[in-house]
Amino acid sequence: MELRIHKTDTAWTWQLIYGSATEDNRPYILLPRDTSGVHWVIDELNGIVLDQYLVGNQFSGAFTVMGATIVNNYHMENGKLVVEFFSYPAKPVATTGNGTDDSPKVDSYRIASYQKAILERTN
Repeated sequence: MELRIHKTDTAWTWQLIYGSATEDNRPYILLPRDTSGVHWVIDELNGIVLDQYLVGNQFSGAFTVMGATIVNNYHMENGKLVVEFFSYPAKPVATTGNGTDDSPKVDSYRIASYQKAILERTN
């Protein structure tokens, strides 16, 4: 996995590459959504725009596509960028709780996949 980020005059390029650049190359645009620096969006340039949030030192987002919810997280650790993706079905495996203030309804989900990459700066 490779992540290329470059600042432009009005935004950032956000290019994900899986395998070689000719195999799976995903050029996106990263844009600030507010002036606080907390809310961002990744524009996939095909009508899909994913909201991302800077929470503490984590850059995270969640979205549901084709029945699966994906949670992504990016953070720096020891000078390296740690990228994590969790995926789970959008439909819960169980709902428990009594539906009261003391025991609200709680949905549980089966984690279907976990991916982790540790990226090092090359330039």
